[in-house]
Parts: sequence; C-alpha cells; structure tokens
Amino acid sequence: MVMLIKSNTPIQFQYPRTADVQHDLGVMSDGQKEALIARIKEQLKSRDAVLVAHYYTDDNIQRIADETGGCVSDSLEMARFGSEQSAEALVVAGVRFMGETAKILNPEKRILMPTLEATCSLDLGCPIDEFSAFCDEHPDRTVVVYANTSAAVKARADWVVTSGIALKLIKHLAEQGEKILWGPDKHLGGYLVRETGADMLLWNGSCIVHDEFKATELLKLKESHPKAAVLVHPESPEEVTRLADVVGSTTQLINAVRTLANKTFIVATDNQIFYKMRQIAPDKTFIDAPTGGVGATCNSCAHCPWMAMNSLQQLSKCLDENSNEVHVDPLLQVKAVRPLKRMLAFSQSLNVNVFGTGTA
Repeated sequence: MVMLIKSNTPIQFQYPRTADVQHDLGVMSDGQKEALIARIKEQLKSRDAVLVAHYYTDDNIQRIADETGGCVSDSLEMARFGSEQSAEALVVAGVRFMGETAKILNPEKRILMPTLEATCSLDLGCPIDEFSAFCDEHPDRTVVVYANTSAAVKARADWVVTSGIALKLIKHLAEQGEKILWGPDKHLGGYLVRETGADMLLWNGSCIVHDEFKATELLKLKESHPKAAVLVHPESPEEVTRLADVVGSTTQLINAVRTLANKTFIVATDNQIFYKMRQIAPDKTFIDAPTGGVGATCNSCAHCPWMAMNSLQQLSKCLDENSNEVHVDPLLQVKAVRPLKRMLAFSQSLNVNVFGTGTA
C-alpha cells in the first residue's frame, strides 16, 4: 500500500457571503412560500422542464422535484434521469459541476440552473492547468477523478467515479497492477487506499463541509448517544471515518437509515440530507456530527454555502427568464464523456447500479 499526497499548498478561494446565501430566507410567510412553490410547478410545466435536485439542496426544492415527477438524488443520477426524460429542458438544482455533468451526458438538452455561481471547494481547488501539470509529471499513472470536478478536469482523466462506485473501481485497477493518480479529495482518496491497498498519489484537496467534522467532539457525542449509529461520508477526515458504523455515499447513508434498526443516527455529511432521511424514516432521530471544537475553522456548519444559493426565488427566476443555461465546450464534452462512459460500462459489467450510489 502506497499513498502520497501532493505537497502543493491548498488553493485559497472566497466563500459566498452569508447575505448572498440567505438573501431570501425569513422574508416570506408560509402562504407566500406555498404560492411561490405553486408558481414554480406551473413554470416547470409551461417550460417543458423537469427539475432534478441534489440531496444537499433546500427542503422545498427537493419537495418540488418529488412532487413534479423530477428527481432528488446524487449528481450522476440527476444526469442519468435527465437523459431519460422527453422534456426540452433539465433544471439542475445543485452546484456548477453537476450542471456541467448533466450537459456532458445530455448535450442535446437545454440545461438550466437556479444560479451559475454555486460551485464546490473540490472543483475550485483543482484548477485544470495545475492538475494537468501534475498528471504530466506522472505519466505512468492512471488518472481517476471524482465527479466533483470541472468538465476540463474530467476531460483530462482516464476514469471519473462517484463515491458509491469508487471502491469497486480502485480495487479493480489495483488488481490489474495499475498505479493511480487521484483527485481532488484527499480524504476520499485516503479512504480508498486504506480499503483497497492501492498505490495512489493524491491531489491535496478537500470539501469544506466534510473537512470540518471533528473526531474528538464526535466521540463525546457518541458517549451521549450510545445507541446511535454513526453515518459518515468518506470525504471526511480519517479519524472521523474510523468512528463510523457506516461509511458511504449519500445514497448509501440514506439506505443505512432504512435498513439499520437504530432509532438515532449521528450523520457526518451535509445536513440537508436529513430531508430525505426523515421522509423514509419519520420515526427516527437525526443529529448533526459536530464541526465545532478545538481547531474548528467552520465555514460550513455542516451545510454547503454554495448549495444554499439554490433558493426558491432563484429557481423561479431562471424559469421565468429561461436563464442560467449551462454550456460546455464541444471539444471538452467529447473528451469528458469518455471517462464517464467508461465508468458506466464498468458498473454494468458488475451488474451494479452506479446511479443512486454516487457522488457527494
């Protein structure tokens, strides 16, 4: 087992301001909110559009997707679902790379987003020029990138993976004797090394939400709730994943809530996932894993500030104006779709449904 982390200094970026993220919260009455939800449903119908939303978006947006025949899921299932629809437009509520992925897999469709400003720290922290140079320094390695990356980074890769299929693919590549260059999440990469024994060189990136979970505080919380099951997304630090009863992707964590007998769950991922967990297990209790404690530098408090930019107002505006369309350079699209399709072919060979067990 070999694991090396690239010694680059993590790239600094600016988080969206709280005022920008929460500009529409608390200003609507329940009646106004319901009226806006009804309007959005009509807009989707009149625009011949289908809404796909990530598990980490606002409850009301997830609700609209559920109630209008859309989809609430991980990023690749969002794209796959869209490719099966006859609708002219696909509205992606999530972050920028999700809209790009939808466009890569569905180039003939019109892809809209509530905002094009919602991005991802993993995407921002892995600029194509630097990542491409890193790959060029190690031409003997197979390049595997997480779905939480730009179209340009995907185009540079041999494989794209979701967190749900990553273990199976990395194990397969390791058994073939391949050495791997992985990007961008170092925590997920480290988890894959520990689980598979693969020889992996890791890009030095992390998710601002999952990177904040604290093992010391989690231990204290476990002591307070000894019967609780701990569910952890593998983008979390190693010391946190080692305390987990289940480590898995968004859908795998949701499935754990369905299948485990525990009545209480401590959850180390974006807390908007609670909406779907409460839908399937309304009798169970869900607690945020702690992001506070010694050494905390929380910019997320267990919720992605960019995901929070997907508001009802922004969703209605993009439908009203037919705006915020996602475009991917056609040359990039041709290159980026190849590693995505390689992953799909691999998952089919295992008889594994990669969608629904996927990213973030």
